[in-house]
Amino acid sequence: MALHKGPEKHERRTMSVNPFFGEANPVGGMTEAPPTHRLPDAPLPPSTAYQLVHDELMLDGNSRLNLATFVTTWMEPQAGVLMGECRDKNMIDKDEYPRTAELERRCVAMLADLWNAPDPSAVVGCSTTGSSEACMLAGMALKRRWTKRNADRYPGARPNLVMGVNVQVCWEKFCDFWEVEARLVPMEGDRFHLDPQAAVGLCDENTIGVVGILGSTFDGSYEPVADLCAALDALQERTGLDIPVHVDGASGAMVAPFLDEDLVWDFRLPRVASINTSGHKYGLVYPGVGWALWRDKEALPEELVFRVNYLGGDMPTFALNFSRPGAQVVAQYYTFLRLGREGYRAVQQSTRDVATSLASRIEALGDFRLLTRGDQLPVFAFTTADHVTSFDVFDVSRRLRENGWLVPAYTFPPHREDLSVLRIVCRNGFSHDLADLFLDDLARLLPELRRQPHPLTRDKEAATGFHH
Repeated sequence: MALHKGPEKHERRTMSVNPFFGEANPVGGMTEAPPTHRLPDAPLPPSTAYQLVHDELMLDGNSRLNLATFVTTWMEPQAGVLMGECRDKNMIDKDEYPRTAELERRCVAMLADLWNAPDPSAVVGCSTTGSSEACMLAGMALKRRWTKRNADRYPGARPNLVMGVNVQVCWEKFCDFWEVEARLVPMEGDRFHLDPQAAVGLCDENTIGVVGILGSTFDGSYEPVADLCAALDALQERTGLDIPVHVDGASGAMVAPFLDEDLVWDFRLPRVASINTSGHKYGLVYPGVGWALWRDKEALPEELVFRVNYLGGDMPTFALNFSRPGAQVVAQYYTFLRLGREGYRAVQQSTRDVATSLASRIEALGDFRLLTRGDQLPVFAFTTADHVTSFDVFDVSRRLRENGWLVPAYTFPPHREDLSVLRIVCRNGFSHDLADLFLDDLARLLPELRRQPHPLTRDKEAATGFHH
């Protein structure tokens, strides 16, 4: 045992105590009222700060009863533990966290195989913060390929992107931010998404690409990607224009491979240059992860790729964001490993079964007309029947909220502004039991709604917080 002597002089050095180490001024935690829009002057005990935030968040809606969102609201506890263990890992620091980077690489390889890439080893892909970033990256690649092919005309010529009016708002943002003309195919009659021939009619020498949606957020229907590619093949034969397709598979790219295996929409179509999906939608991961894949290096121009040092080597990256946690990527790999193809098939089939069953039972109530039935994405849209005059979809949405159910009501875009609908998204965790409870609440509201003299919602813009 070593012997120690005391200091020859009294040491004046003090210990440095972080306020987070303990409850500083515990009485203040009971008597002080901290401001809400500026930093408080003094710290609060952690238990007090927690309770203040916790109590305010109780006024949020219950995410499990949110039938508006496509985003995952339930995962297994083990996934939550893994995410907690990785929330402090910065995804961009490949050299510090090489195993997290390896799991990301494996996820890209799994998706390349799932989406039938002719040569999975040639596929280039990355994780993103969600489908919005993935779409931005895909759009950037389309524009850069077009500008390289048209260097003699650009920037004089204005590039354009062709897509249905039903696209998610991130595509409108892309066109605005990157100065691309958005050419939108309107809805017509009972067609609520892109028509291949109408899309081709909007294409010209300045078209950087056409976007096909595998699962419209408006009604859950798949767009006919194979027919779109065939129409563009015919256009190339007639005019020589070679226009690539990007498939926005935010939701459907994680549903169709398991439930609609004969549907050809992916890299089996040579014209499909890139695909994105949301890992945090039907990829079954909590919010914060998406994926973007390109068929090969030719589809992703090299000058868009940045290089970072990774384990003393060269790691190519393509992203709008920089720092972000690795937790969601780890959770995606966990879910791929946990479920496999058969597990995903079982989960997605269950959600589709809930959707089709609930849609049929809502139709049987007699007050509603279905636009879709949940047999593509596990999503369906419906409106009031023609004979219903005492209430509208906005009344239904408002009254369901009283029971905790969040069901969006909204008006369709041009040329179907006359059509207002309700839409229900059936996700993993929205079980047959919960669907039964939802239907009970809806049926219980109908007698009172039928007795109304007329629809009560005057300001339809304020009637719902849901906007495309």
